[in-house]
Amino acid sequence: MDVRKIVVVVEDVEVSRTALQWALHNLLRYGDLVTLLHVFPNFRSRSTKKLRHLRLKGFQLALSFQDLCNNFPNTKTEIVVTEGDQDGGKIADMVRQIGASTLVVGLHDHSFIYKMAMSHNSIASNLNCKVLAIKQPTPLTTTTITRKRSTISLPNSSTNMDFSQIEIAALSFPEVDPPRIPYQVCPDPHAIIWRKGRSRTRRWIRRD
Repeated sequence: MDVRKIVVVVEDVEVSRTALQWALHNLLRYGDLVTLLHVFPNFRSRSTKKLRHLRLKGFQLALSFQDLCNNFPNTKTEIVVTEGDQDGGKIADMVRQIGASTLVVGLHDHSFIYKMAMSHNSIASNLNCKVLAIKQPTPLTTTTITRKRSTISLPNSSTNMDFSQIEIAALSFPEVDPPRIPYQVCPDPHAIIWRKGRSRTRRWIRRD
């Protein structure tokens, strides 16, 4: 069995943790390698102290994601923390360099895949792998998962991007009255035990 390389984008948002948990429960199989990728922003200031602080903060964030992976036995993980743009260019470079088969990302309003769509016709072809975008579930205890292929058109642009979107939606059950079971006098005739025995007859003899 070939070892698959699954890259999970690490961001300090709840939906990013949800995406990792979904991948661990539904995508990961024995022998797969999970790469926790965090890209911290680059600034014009080249302060070494500031860059070191951002790198350390990103590594600590990735460690918290790794703690989620430790709950699953035999899970192989690695952490990659690097500096780059927030438009998805650096993430795409790292995904191609790693040779990932699947990219898992939490889908929110400021996701990089929306920005990437402005400069590329197809997200999947640019990353050279499958892209799974996980949406944040509604705050209910019981959920169901719907997977669909999405194509999003950006306004004032002819650019489209397609990816596999995983929607975790609430699962509701209709109220159904229990069926009425008619009362049966004799549900099973074979369940009746018949006793068959000899009838005892007593004779009385009167002697005068």
